[in-house]
Amino acid sequence: MQADDATEEAERALRLCSACMFCDDYCAVFPAIAGKHDFSLADVSYLANLCHNCRGCYHACQYAPPHELAVNLPQALARVRIRSYAGFARPRWLGRAFAHNAMIVALVSVLSVLAVLLVADPAKLLSANSGEGAFYRVVPREIMVGGALAALALSLTTLALGVAAFWRAIAPDGSRAALLRALPRALADAVTLRYLGGGDGGCGDRIEAPSRLRRLYHHLMVGGVALSFAATAVGAYYHRWLGWEAPYPLLSLPVGLGAVGGVLMLLGAGGLILQKVRADRTPSATETLPGDYALLVLIIGNAASGLALLAWRSTAAMGLLLTLHLGLVLALFLLLPVSKLVHAPFRFAALWRAAVERDQSASRHRQD
Repeated sequence: MQADDATEEAERALRLCSACMFCDDYCAVFPAIAGKHDFSLADVSYLANLCHNCRGCYHACQYAPPHELAVNLPQALARVRIRSYAGFARPRWLGRAFAHNAMIVALVSVLSVLAVLLVADPAKLLSANSGEGAFYRVVPREIMVGGALAALALSLTTLALGVAAFWRAIAPDGSRAALLRALPRALADAVTLRYLGGGDGGCGDRIEAPSRLRRLYHHLMVGGVALSFAATAVGAYYHRWLGWEAPYPLLSLPVGLGAVGGVLMLLGAGGLILQKVRADRTPSATETLPGDYALLVLIIGNAASGLALLAWRSTAAMGLLLTLHLGLVLALFLLLPVSKLVHAPFRFAALWRAAVERDQSASRHRQD
């Protein structure tokens, strides 16, 4: 990652914020900058990913525009954050995908659906199929499972390389024991979205109505994804160990988990889109919004196509719905390292460093 106008503006804002510290209890960013007056490029990248973009500090800031200092920390850090995704992407050429992220998400989605259509049995696409193994008569199981696992393995490997490069750049001073002690705190902060609260008043998406809805929608969406993966895992167990083939009965565990997961994904992703539409644009990096919207629409497409497949799986529409759903799932897997999805491991890495530094600070205070 290289310095540019965005990183320089973020460093300027951070220096001003570290001198003021009015927002010291709003989120993890302010304790992390307390007492500091100079920030390296790695520090700025770390703080940008530690920021959850709740915007509470912007609405509380007395130096925000139209003040002559024009401090807009959420916007500045959002611009650095997207640059960090691109700068630490591995292989490095993948970083170019973040410059036109909405187009990349749309293109990969279309190509993935077309790829599944090409391997499907044309004779089964528009004919009714039911009973055990109906899905595999449209798309062979070996291709369905093998393609998904290959795409997921490739994306996770690529993502891991990028996150490792980011961690090497921001890793805190301290022993392995210190890292392990801080891990539970970092995990808790990540899972609960502790810092998506805007100083306990909620996210400042709109200055006159801060709320915790964005945190709720995040939890719904992530919970839905988790249930959908659980449904897939149970389905794999049924097939491998019990010899039962999909589609499973409506009252079976895989169907129940998948249906609830799909509904939660729709509610969560739809709610996040609504929050973005209604949000004040001033503290936002508007150039990142098209990619955000594209990813949320893809998540909605995954959930909606899965629910539609469940509803019409015994009709002649099953073949096309299956290929659409499999294609969108494949696209989601492929886009893991080149979409907004990378924010999850990057943010966790930043939270882990922050947890280590908090432990070190507490230890120094006890010694004093």
